[in-house]
Amino acid sequence: MDNIYSQFEFGMGMIRNKADDIDGGVDFIERLEPDMCIKILGYLEDPSDLVRVCAVSSSWRVFVISNGLCKEICQRMFPETSNFDHIVEIRNMFEPTETKRDDSAEWACLEREHRAYASLSRCLTSLTGKNCILDAISASSTDNYPEESIKNTLEPSDRVNQRASYWSSKGQSDPTVSETLIYELAANLCLITEVQVHPFQAYFQFGFPIYSSRAVRFHVGHPKVPSEFDNDDGDHFLDVKEFSDDKFVWTHSSPEFPMAQENQLQTFKLPEPVFAIGGILKVELLGRVQTQETDGQYYICITNVQVVGIPLSPAFDIDVADEHQKCTLKYYPGTVSLLLPPKSLELQSSSSPSRFHKFSSSLRTWEQMILNTFRAAGPLIVDDGDSDNEYLD
Repeated sequence: MDNIYSQFEFGMGMIRNKADDIDGGVDFIERLEPDMCIKILGYLEDPSDLVRVCAVSSSWRVFVISNGLCKEICQRMFPETSNFDHIVEIRNMFEPTETKRDDSAEWACLEREHRAYASLSRCLTSLTGKNCILDAISASSTDNYPEESIKNTLEPSDRVNQRASYWSSKGQSDPTVSETLIYELAANLCLITEVQVHPFQAYFQFGFPIYSSRAVRFHVGHPKVPSEFDNDDGDHFLDVKEFSDDKFVWTHSSPEFPMAQENQLQTFKLPEPVFAIGGILKVELLGRVQTQETDGQYYICITNVQVVGIPLSPAFDIDVADEHQKCTLKYYPGTVSLLLPPKSLELQSSSSPSRFHKFSSSLRTWEQMILNTFRAAGPLIVDDGDSDNEYLD
């Protein structure tokens, strides 16, 4: 273990030397074993720092790219990105810039992946959330169409043009019957942090009843046949057609959240941000709590639904290959600046020494944290990619 500590302390010291003076010192990447270098750099949690590492020197950049560290940190932060089995970089809106995967093009492929994952990670951690719902697709039932259509839930107000605005299910005698609402998101790739649902209060009925559901759950996914929803004429609206749940593949489901019987926009924060691949959201309204006085039937009525998240269009898009969730990530580097706030663009420059001094200062905190982890954990285990682990003395 003493040897491990000395190697690690040497590596962290060389990082500080390089960060403080990029023209001097001994390059720890050239002195330590690759596994130890990967272990050290693996403690970086912010993709911005990994971008700065690439800017320190050419050898550091080669090491980061050849070991796919940007891809690794992106998949660690957002496991859903492991579904990307191919990267296509599109330098203009018409022709993809793609290189065949043979030995001569291996480095070009690695560079392409590095650029895509570095930009993806940066966008996901630099942008602020907004409402990601683009359109309504389908409701499992509608009481009076089109007056009580799911389309009404796109409006934040319960009154539009002096008329009540809400979606209503059909009535049921069984309060356990659930309903679902399906929406199209603003992009095929969205990072979702929370969903907001506003139950409708019938201000025109005696007692002003609130038709909430007992609980709510959320699902994200993609169409089984993407071309069905790629047209621009709005013809994919299915509100009064046969229910379309079987037309989609649901790749992630949230926990069940209780819903309050209150006339307000209720926020349901997801335990972890969900990287929604495919651009489709399903709101599952579980159970009923309110009957209508005129017929004694249970109803669910919703005023408004919003999704707080980060849409990644126009910089990124996907092509879903099949129902097994594997897909191609399409990267448009010329449009990344349309998503990033101006301050984030500083990461694309490598000429300012002040950033390296700031980077060096943060490394001292990482060093102490990592050394404490090593001392508490005992023998260091290095994953060599096989099923067996190698213990270092």
